[in-house]
Amino acid sequence: MGPILKTFFITFIYLLMSNMIVAADVSKGFEAYNNEDYETAYKEFLVEAEQGNMIAQTNLGIMYDNGQGVLQDYEEAVKWYRLAAEQGYADAQSNLGTMYEHGQGVPQDYEEAV
Repeated sequence: MGPILKTFFITFIYLLMSNMIVAADVSKGFEAYNNEDYETAYKEFLVEAEQGNMIAQTNLGIMYDNGQGVLQDYEEAVKWYRLAAEQGYADAQSNLGTMYEHGQGVPQDYEEAV
């Protein structure tokens, strides 16, 4: 195996494993959310979100956006979406764009929405 292929393989394995770790970190939150136990989901996502987990940040944004387990708060939803979006997470970027499109938690701005 050549050095470039070896480096690619090692990088691929690292990325695969780090994605599994991220998924494992939020799995309790997803399980609780899917069981409509929003209080537990919120607690699980919050711990991970505060550590920079973009999936947990996005899910907190969704919970604030929809008022699930928390009072509906568009500004708080925008905060969490933005944190994940700035890390390049496409789902958060899309959700943040929707907030700008509808003027929820931010001034309506179609250019920013795009």
